[in-house]
Amino acid sequence: MKTLLIGSNNTHKVEEFRFIVEAQNIAHILIPSTVPNFPTDIPETGSTLEENAYIKASTIFHATGMNCVSDDTGLEVDALDGAPGVYSARYAGEHASYADNRGKLLDALKNVSPNQRTARFRTVICYHDNLRVLFAEGICEGTITLVERGDAGFGYDSIFQPNDHEQTFAELAPEEKHRISHRGKALENLAALLRTLE
Repeated sequence: MKTLLIGSNNTHKVEEFRFIVEAQNIAHILIPSTVPNFPTDIPETGSTLEENAYIKASTIFHATGMNCVSDDTGLEVDALDGAPGVYSARYAGEHASYADNRGKLLDALKNVSPNQRTARFRTVICYHDNLRVLFAEGICEGTITLVERGDAGFGYDSIFQPNDHEQTFAELAPEEKHRISHRGKALENLAALLRTLE
């Protein structure tokens, strides 16, 4: 079984990756805090999720020499022409908090009716080893709620309600969230690609 370094300094993402990868028996996991020379600050200068995922994975691979996976995730809101998209993590500013980003998004949608608040989370994962670079994508469709609900998860989870569910990501049990989430689906697709290489 492959060993994979999770290429993120975001502790919430690391925990999600770890939970999903171990549940699906995809690989043995290494976390950044256990790896010497792990880059602490990688500028996300790409204009797409794919570019940012590659920048992070490539930087981490060349710094550590380890097989790694990195992702970039965007929340795409139809009423905002796909915004915040690739800028989701810094929607309210370069050093904005999760709460700042959620507040700005809810304010931008304050005059948008419930049936026009459709959105999706999209994750692109980049896998990098010494032979290849692979990409996998996962999408979860849903709507933006009128108010925040739930206190689990992170980012926009408390205002994103996935289709066919009555709860937001922040209200769902972790197992259920990861089963249907964009990141879970992207990792499933990546696992399928990796199995073809075995």
